[in-house]
Amino acid sequence: MRLNWVTAAPWLCTIGLFVLWEGAVWVLDIAPYVLPAPSLIAVASVEFGGALWNNSVQTLWTTLAGFGIAVAFGLALGLFVGWDRTIYAGLYPLMVGFNSIPKVAVVPILVIWFGSGWLPAVLTAFLISFFPIVVNVATGLATIEPEMEDVLRALGAKKLDIMLKVGIPRALPYFFGSLKIAITLAFIGSVLSETQAANHGLGHMMLIAQANFEVPLVFSCLIALAIEGIGMYAIMAWLEMRMTGWAHRSGFAAQ
Repeated sequence: MRLNWVTAAPWLCTIGLFVLWEGAVWVLDIAPYVLPAPSLIAVASVEFGGALWNNSVQTLWTTLAGFGIAVAFGLALGLFVGWDRTIYAGLYPLMVGFNSIPKVAVVPILVIWFGSGWLPAVLTAFLISFFPIVVNVATGLATIEPEMEDVLRALGAKKLDIMLKVGIPRALPYFFGSLKIAITLAFIGSVLSETQAANHGLGHMMLIAQANFEVPLVFSCLIALAIEGIGMYAIMAWLEMRMTGWAHRSGFAAQ
């Protein structure tokens, strides 16, 4: 059976990274509280496996909840902003300004409004992930060639017809491509809020582990986050390829 190097490359690179990491820690004699070896991280993952699993599920749930709201809101707002160039020009600077606000500064406000718990984490995941969706959908709609619009209008098409037949199909690759960015940002938002205003989740677990000087457990949480992020990114990439495979012609499609 012929080895598929494209499929094997991610696994080989990951294994190589951990082997190099393990060797560097032992050769350089790095203290575990500075940089624990992967073997120590694995031991901590097994020792705290139950808590790690429960908190991973909590973080995944809050992330997906915030991401789901971001998809619905971002798609609707993106369609509205991209509907007309005047709307696009008027609202785009406001969205850029809002997105420029550090979300770490917003979390205390959410805590004042909604209290601590899972809700601030969901809202932070939403706030940090909806912007790429809005921008990509609006860009896909706003970049329809004027010549094409003129031809369609000459053939009797109205604004709604142009958007339904040309604009929305054109924006689909932008939309599904933005989901890959948004889902990774949603994880950042969830963990950011969990470190400040939650009693569960990987962010809260990392905070407790750091306070107890359990550095291997901190890295276990980071690896759990990476696994969840890679898994969700892969799902978004699969959706992109399934829904907009026609838009990808190169060998790097949906990567």
